[in-house]
Formats: sequence, structure tokens, C-alpha cells
Amino acid sequence: CCVRRGGDWKRGTVERPVGAPVFDPTDERGEETERATSASPRLSSTLLKRQKNDAIDAEAICEAAQRPSMRFVAVKSEEQQAAGLLFRTRDLLVRQRTQLINAIRGHLTEYGWIAPKGPSHVAMLADLIDEEEMTSSLPEAAHAMFRVMLDLLAGLNSKIADLDKEIARRARKDEVSRRLMTVPGIGPISATAIAALAPPVETFAKGRDFAAWLGLTPLQRSTGGKQKLGATSKWASARSGAS
Repeated sequence: CCVRRGGDWKRGTVERPVGAPVFDPTDERGEETERATSASPRLSSTLLKRQKNDAIDAEAICEAAQRPSMRFVAVKSEEQQAAGLLFRTRDLLVRQRTQLINAIRGHLTEYGWIAPKGPSHVAMLADLIDEEEMTSSLPEAAHAMFRVMLDLLAGLNSKIADLDKEIARRARKDEVSRRLMTVPGIGPISATAIAALAPPVETFAKGRDFAAWLGLTPLQRSTGGKQKLGATSKWASARSGAS
């Protein structure tokens, strides 16, 4: 982080672990001080020597900070961190909904009922579960558990819809999000996610660099003059939670 020596703040470089916040530092008077530089542990670890301890880690971080091509973690404000939490909360609820849908479909298959894929089709089961034909084919205990899961699914759908409304409200208020939504294919969720989670535009030299940050390029394992391209990565989408 930043180090104070002789009453003044000095620039420092730290290795930022996953989940560690990187805020703009302020002194006790509330005045902004010089920003800290935070290096990605994935990149600085390539400069480690044999074995691993704190002294060797610090030496690798210092070496990495002096490299002109080193990529650093962008410093975010508390407001940006809070905005990112909105998307990660939504992503958590979407994943829980997917897990619940898969559980409902899987257990129904055991009793001979095949439900189509997709949240909209599974939501129809809330009406069918109480019909005579389905009720008579399910044990009483199984019917009660399906009702519990369907009620949980309805609650998750309601919470996700509320978060979508909040995201749309923020998109209408934010100037950057409104400009992004003028691009074809970008809606409120994508626009506000880019505004809240993407690094500053100055970080990217060209549009291709931003596409690579999004994960729209294949993974490379090229060596010896031979290109070995893998699948398209999820490098940024996994962090943004804007799915």
C-alpha cells in the first residue's frame, strides 16, 4: 500500500490477493494521497526465484513493479466496489436458480416427468404440480419437497427481478451507462457492469486489448513457433458477474 516516511506518503507496490479491496488512500485529515500500485499475483509470481518466502516475494514484487509492460490492478473507490457487489449478488442468485432448476428437473425425471430446459418452462410446474395426474404419480413426501423447491424458485425469480430493476435504475442515472447503451447489443446490465467493473479506458491501448480483457480471445499455449489456441476464456466474465 502507501508508506509514510517523514510525514509524507510514498508510493508503494503490493501484491493484491483475491478479494482484497484496493481503495484510494486518504490520510487522517481526509485529503487524498498518492495512490498505491497493486500488482497482480498471477503476473508477479513468474519472477519468483527457487523456494518461496516473504523476502523472495517482496523481491519479485519490486522487480515486477519496474517492468514497463507489467499490468497493475486498477484502484477503485468504495462506490465502485459497492456497485460491483450488486452484480456479484445477482450472479450468485442466478447460479442458485440454475442449481435449483437442475435439481427439480433431475428429481422429476426419476418419477417419469421430463421438464423442458429453461427457467420459463420450470416455472409452469408450479401450476402443474397440484394437478391430479402429477399428484397421483408422486409420493406424498416427494410432492412436498417439490413444492418447497418451487417456492424457493419463485423467491429467487422475484429477487433477481428486483435487482434487474435496480440495475436499470442506475443505468438511467449514470451518464457513462447511458452512452454505452447506445451501442447495439449493450443493455442496462452490460452497460452498468462495464462502468462499475472495467478498468479505466486509459488502461487499454486499443479495442482489441479490451476484448482480450473481456475474454473474447482464445487462450494461447503457443511455443516453438507453433500456435496452440484453446477455447475462448472467461477471464473477465467470471469476475464481473454480469451474466
